[in-house]
Amino acid sequence: MPTARPERSMTDAPALSIVVPAYNEQEVLPEFHRRLAGALEGIGIAWEVVYVNDGSRDTTLDVMLGLQRDDPRAAVVNLSRNFGKEIALTAGLDHARGTEAIVVIDADLQDPPEVIPALVAAWREGFDVVYAQRNTREGETWVKKATAAGFYRVMQRLGGKVKLPPDTGDFRLMSRRATDALLKLREQHRFMKGLFAWIGFPSKAVRYDRAPRAAGETKWNYWKLWNFSLEGITSFTVAPLKVATYFGFGIAVLASCYLVFIVTGTLFRGNPVAGYPSLLAVTLFLGGVQMMMLGIIGEYLGRIFNETKQRPLYFTERYSPSRISAGAVETLRRSA
Repeated sequence: MPTARPERSMTDAPALSIVVPAYNEQEVLPEFHRRLAGALEGIGIAWEVVYVNDGSRDTTLDVMLGLQRDDPRAAVVNLSRNFGKEIALTAGLDHARGTEAIVVIDADLQDPPEVIPALVAAWREGFDVVYAQRNTREGETWVKKATAAGFYRVMQRLGGKVKLPPDTGDFRLMSRRATDALLKLREQHRFMKGLFAWIGFPSKAVRYDRAPRAAGETKWNYWKLWNFSLEGITSFTVAPLKVATYFGFGIAVLASCYLVFIVTGTLFRGNPVAGYPSLLAVTLFLGGVQMMMLGIIGEYLGRIFNETKQRPLYFTERYSPSRISAGAVETLRRSA
């Protein structure tokens, strides 16, 4: 069935939802669920975990359904195919029934579930968004650390009035009103880190140490990270178009100055034979610049084309909500 924004039933709804998008994470999901349940054992509010299977090609869906059979707090959203992490994350937020707050976290245990109580504590201080900010990034190469740091710094400079917090991924807690504001943004090209920052609302950082991946293999190679950075820049800012404009203007000014130089030299010194290597170099340079600028314009034009189609963000093949009971919800509400 097509799913734009499903109607959420708030009957017996827990206060807190944990959204976990996953793609080919069969090895790590059981350990993730065990640690998540242990971390939230004394949290004092009723919670559910919404697992989103983003078209996995292994047994991730079967593992999720097994976790749901053993724990009534688990919900499973199975997408019809692989739509990508940003869309899978949106699908999880659409199906999260938490009435007070929603936490977003990856399944690979690089973001420890044990940090969630600290996020909840900061949320109880009155903040609508509590984002987890990394102290360290264990298990990653220096190249990846350097490029990630550079990407966040570039996005901070290009973001204008909207500033992305540095060293911060998707791991965060949002109040229900912040989540509802976020879900009003239904654009096709979704850079969630930018959308999290764009909605505003009072925010606070919680520092933590990022762990190495617990099991399985990363889904992000350098080529995918490069494309993701381009997606983030072109989805979040029009700065590349401005750079293209200024760059073109600068080349035009230099060309005009060179023209004046050539005309002046011809009038006073005559017209020597032109050098073909320099002419070829200038022609290739200008041709390359023009192709690059057309590529930037094409990136934005392609996004406009995709948005005009107004397709649903995703299709849900199956949704199995959590089975947390009214008695359990009421008991936890009273104890809180």
